[in-house]
Amino acid sequence: MISEDRLRTCLGDHWGLHGVRVEPHHGGMNSGTWFVTAGSHRWVAKAVECDTIFDFASGLAAAAVLDRPDLPTGAPERSRDGRYTVAVDGLLLALLAWVPGEGIATDGPAEQRVIGDTLARAHLLLRDADLPSADTFHWIDPAAAHLDVRPWVRPAVTAALAQLDDLDPATLTWGPLHTDPAPEAFRLERDTGVCGLIDWSTSMRGPLLYDLASAAMYVGGPDNAGQLIAAYLDRGVLAREEVDRGLRTLLRFRWAAQADYFARRVTANDLTGIADEAGNEKGLEDARTRLLPE
Repeated sequence: MISEDRLRTCLGDHWGLHGVRVEPHHGGMNSGTWFVTAGSHRWVAKAVECDTIFDFASGLAAAAVLDRPDLPTGAPERSRDGRYTVAVDGLLLALLAWVPGEGIATDGPAEQRVIGDTLARAHLLLRDADLPSADTFHWIDPAAAHLDVRPWVRPAVTAALAQLDDLDPATLTWGPLHTDPAPEAFRLERDTGVCGLIDWSTSMRGPLLYDLASAAMYVGGPDNAGQLIAAYLDRGVLAREEVDRGLRTLLRFRWAAQADYFARRVTANDLTGIADEAGNEKGLEDARTRLLPE
C-alpha cells in the first residue's frame, strides 16, 4: 500500500491539499484507507488494486450521482484534472467526502428500520440514473480455478447458481446495486437522524433483491430481519410478492458470492484488510455453514 509520505505528496499533487494530517483508518477489506484532515475539513483517502474484479471508479460515479444532504454517500472529490481516481504505484487512489455519524452496530428494530429505509431510498433515487460504466449482475464464474480451494466450494457455488437460474433473475426488478450493504456502511448521525450509505465499491445493475438479501444476511437472515424488510417495503420499491418469491434464493446466492470471494483471497493469500490468514478462513467457513447446513 501507499506510505503516508507518498500519500501526502499525492494529495498535494492531485488535489491541491498541502500540510494535511493523515491517519491510518484500517477500515477496508479490499483497500487501504486513511483519514485526511485540513483545518475543519475531513476526507477519507482510499486506495485499491488496479486489477480488482470490480470497477472502483464506476462505484465512485454511482456515489457521486446519489449523494445529497439527506443521503450522503462519501462521494469522491475530483482531482485537479477532473478524475475520480488517480493511478499511484499500481493502485487507484480516491479522495472521498467524510460522512459524519457512526456505522450501525446493532440489529435492533429501530436500527433495522433505518437500514431498510435508507437502502430503499438509495434504490429509488438511483433507479433511473445514467451509469454507463455499470457492470451487469452477476460476476461469479463457476469454472474459476480458485473454487478448487476446498472440495465443497465449487459444488456449493454451482448449486446456488442453478437455484438462481431457476428463479430467472430477468423476472425480478433490476436497478443499480450497492452490492455490500453491511450495517457499518450505514452511517447514522443520531442528532439529525440523517443516515448515509458509504462504500460504493463498484457500479452494477442487478436484481434489487440482491441488496435486500445482503442487508438481511448481515442482521441474521430473513427470519431475524422483519423490521428491515418491512421498512424497505414501505417505500414501495418492490412488491411483497417478489420478496417472498426470491429473497431466500438471492440470500443463498449471496453466501455463494462470499464463498467465491474468500476462495479467491485464500488462493491468492490476499491479506488486505486483515491481520492474518484466519480472517479469510473464517469468511470461507461462514459461507460453508450457510450453504451446507448440517
